[in-house]
Amino acid sequence: MKGLMLIPRLLVLASMLVMPGKALAAGKTELTWYGQSAFKITTPAGKVLLIDPWITNPLNKNGAADLAALTKVDLILITHGHGDHIGNGVEIAQKTGAKLVANYDLGRTLVQYGGFPEKQAERSHMGFPGGELDLLDGEVRILLVPAVHSSVVEGVPGSPLPGKVVYGGTPGGFVIAVKGGPTIYHTGDTDVFSDMALIGSLNKIDIMLACIGGHFTMGPKRAALAARLVNPGLVIPMHYGTNPLLKGTPEEFSKALSALPQDGPRPPMRLMTVGETLAWNAKFVNQ
Repeated sequence: MKGLMLIPRLLVLASMLVMPGKALAAGKTELTWYGQSAFKITTPAGKVLLIDPWITNPLNKNGAADLAALTKVDLILITHGHGDHIGNGVEIAQKTGAKLVANYDLGRTLVQYGGFPEKQAERSHMGFPGGELDLLDGEVRILLVPAVHSSVVEGVPGSPLPGKVVYGGTPGGFVIAVKGGPTIYHTGDTDVFSDMALIGSLNKIDIMLACIGGHFTMGPKRAALAARLVNPGLVIPMHYGTNPLLKGTPEEFSKALSALPQDGPRPPMRLMTVGETLAWNAKFVNQ
């Protein structure tokens, strides 16, 4: 019965998905993947959010051009303090004036040691797990949620501790509810943990962006268990292939999802290619 109940939800999600595009069509939410954990969300009103913006990662052959093209960014969301997640965030913030959304401790560390502009790291845009931020005049609602990982920042030249590792707060993920669009859960770097079921039950996740690479995070089998707990309408794999230690593959993840018991959720996977953009019609609302 539970499996049958999922069918209408998946059909609605599939019907709202439109062909990838380069420009934002009126009334659509767009999601672009740059590789690793780096995503761009463009809201129906044209607001731009970047998550873990390592734009110039090894998977992105157009990284330099993509970075140069990011001239309008409203929010930069960083899940935790590792270089492959902070990425090009400071440079983008300095260029665009984008504000930081992060764990409060990470935000202060990035300002004091990571070079992030202090005036763009406001208390109103930072919090701790369980905190919910209503931002961009109600265009997005961002819930900070836990992750099982670590978080440190390396001091940049000119900071009080250049080259030294500084505590970066607790790691986390984000549940991003777009007004007139989908609710997206970015797991950050994490292992599967039982409270993911609570995240899914309280937030009705439409799209889950799940790390699958292994070694530093959960691999494909554990990521499939995480997707089962969250029960999203769609799961998109990320955080794989950028270095030899991240051995998990989308193929393994797809097989692990298919191998889940049939008496519970078996979320469908959507594989994105680096640079690809997906879009959802404005009438798709799951909030």
